[in-house]
Order: sequence, then C-alpha cells, then structure tokens
Amino acid sequence: MPQLSPFFDAVIIGAGAAGLFCAARAGQRGLRVLLIDHSARVAEKIRISGGGRCNFTNRSLDAQAPQRHFVGHNPQFARAALSRYTPQDFIALVQRHGIAFHEKHKGQLFCDRSAEDIIAMLLAECADGRVERWQPCSVKNIVFLASNPGGTSADSYQIDTERGLVQAAQVVIATGGLSIPKIGASDFGYRVAQQFGVPLVERRPGLVPLTFDGQAWAPYAHLAGLALPVAISTGSKKGRTSFDEDLLFTHRGLSGPAVLQISSYWQPGTPLAIDLAPREQLREALLQAKARSRRLLANELASLLPARLADAWVSQSAEWQRPINEASDKALARLAEHLGRWELTPTGTEGYKKAEVTLGGVDTRALSAHTLECKAQPGLHFIGEVVDIAGWLGGYNFQWAWASAAACAQALVAH
Repeated sequence: MPQLSPFFDAVIIGAGAAGLFCAARAGQRGLRVLLIDHSARVAEKIRISGGGRCNFTNRSLDAQAPQRHFVGHNPQFARAALSRYTPQDFIALVQRHGIAFHEKHKGQLFCDRSAEDIIAMLLAECADGRVERWQPCSVKNIVFLASNPGGTSADSYQIDTERGLVQAAQVVIATGGLSIPKIGASDFGYRVAQQFGVPLVERRPGLVPLTFDGQAWAPYAHLAGLALPVAISTGSKKGRTSFDEDLLFTHRGLSGPAVLQISSYWQPGTPLAIDLAPREQLREALLQAKARSRRLLANELASLLPARLADAWVSQSAEWQRPINEASDKALARLAEHLGRWELTPTGTEGYKKAEVTLGGVDTRALSAHTLECKAQPGLHFIGEVVDIAGWLGGYNFQWAWASAAACAQALVAH
C-alpha cells in the first residue's frame, strides 16, 4: 500500500525574515506548518544587515502613507498590512524577548549586541508554534491539486522536495529577491509565479551603489573612501525625489546612504543632482573669505569641505588655482554653483551582488492586500521581498517582511 504524503495546513518556502515570521505566527494559531529552505542556515540577510546588528524596523514609518517610504507599481498596496502590524508591534516582540536595542538615525532601530538575537527570537517563536523545518532542502516542483467535482476533496498543493513529497492546503512563497546571490538569493519565487500565471513587474537592483564610465570618473576615483553629507536628487520637477544623507566616493562611482536611497528612484540615462555642501552658504562664505584672506582658494574651501574634495574641485579650472583674494567674484560664484549642483549621469549600478533589495517582483494587482493571496490561484501566497514592494534604507524592508508575513499568517486556515 503506497505511503501517503505528509499533509500540512501550510508549507512556507523561504526561511528568511518574512518566512520565519509567517511560520511562527501561523504555527502559534494552531496550524500545522512546514518551513522549507534550500540553505543550511536561516535568515542570512538578517545576519549581515545593519553591519551585523540588524536594522530591524523604523519607528518613523507612517503606515497610513506607505508611499513615503516604499516604492513599487502601487506602494499603497502595502498600507493594509503595515497598518495592521506596525513597528510598535515588532518592538513589543523584541522587548518581550529581552533584546536590547537603540535608535541610530532617523528612526532606525538596531540590536545593541547582534543580529543573531533577532534570528534566535524568530526561531524561538517558530518553536513555540511547533513549526517543522526542513533545511537544507530544495523544492523541485509544486503541483496544484484542484478539488474533485463531487466535493470529496479540497484544493491542495503537492510539493516535491529533496526529502520527498508533501501536501499542503496552502503554499506561501517567501523566497526574497535576487539581491546578494552569494548568500543564496535565487529567482525561485518568480518562477513559481510564472508557473501559476501570476504577473511580474520587471526586476532590477535597488538600494545599490551607482557606477560611472571609467574615463569620466577618473578625476574622482582617487577620492575613494571619502564620505560627506549631501543633498541628492533625481527625476523631473513633478516627480523629483531627493534625500539628505551621507555620500561615499568609491573607485567605480558613488555609494553611501544618499546614493543607495536615490538608486531606487534613478532611471537609466537620467542625471543626478548633488549639493556637496548643503549645510553651507558657499558663495557668501567664499566672498567673505576673499575679503580677509590671501590663502589659496583650495585652502579656504577646505574649511568648508573635506580637503581632498576641495583640491579635486579647484584643480578643474585655472581660475580657482590661485589665492582667494585674486579670484574674481564670478569665479567664486561659479565654484559655489558647481559644488551646489554637481550634475552627473551614472552609467549603471553595481548590480545584485551589492544591492540590498530587488525592485519589482510579483505584481500587487494579482494579490489581495489583506491576505497576500493570489486572486486567481486559491491558497497561493507571496510575502516579503518577492512582492513588488521595496522600502527605503533604514529598516523599512524588514517592517514590510514582518507586516506582510503577519497579514498572510492571519489569513491562513486550518484544515
């Protein structure tokens, strides 16, 4: 007599932030849950995030206006989940587990000790929900078994894994995106979507360093490692997006929080505008220095900007390579204008190997905002990064993982 495949109320594929949290909450509701991941280690993205301390949420998130901190075809889609499971809800969970944390910058919350504390918390929550975990275990195929006409069987899914066949009333895809392939990122979730006819929005790297043509970047390559606060913007007047953050020069281009943030809005072929001294009134400061100083313009500029940057800029024009009292007012005005609006067009990005998130993914129009279930495919859910919702740098993507997981877990039913 053939052995029956084990049956679960839900099989969750992907043991990252969203998958672990969804499994834990569904299990704690009394559902029989199986969590599968192809990697031997869970939650690698949590482990490396925030410099190893995990920026696990952002207390500044406004759930009623998700478009302020999220991008996608329809950022408003995230509102239902984010308003039902808030940063304060996750903070309460962290506090319940005795994890010490601190606010670093603009509402960003980090563990005091290690990202491992968040992983241990999620695993403890899964244990409380009696979640069964199979790792490492690859999924070979998923088949939908429609209910028969007589009504003697309900819809279910058959999942073919390295450890054998299992059946489930519901399947949750929580496999993340394409970013950081060295920790196991794959396109599995998108392939499942395509298999079941779920539309996808074009994917591209997000929160990623930007690169420039080698020859054009040559004058700035020696500034690699230099960081400073800037105001950065891109887009047309009506749709212009800007950030006030730190910028970092690299050998190939620009990085740092300012560039990672703007990269999610930047479109290939369009320029960036960067104010390299947003906290200074450069023109007035240079004219005042001219009236009292005989030092080289580069030396005076170095009191307002990093010295290496000041040297790089004045080297671009002979009219700036002289004592400041010998420079014309027009030359000083041009220098101030140049530094206040440095326009340059990236040629590309560092790609998924350096991207923190994947933009695009499962089209939100195909999903219920309240349950994350496919409208045309009963019992199939997509949560977290695999969905066309991506957050700003600063804990927003983790909050989307927690919120979408919670919404999905609440919607799953026991069979």
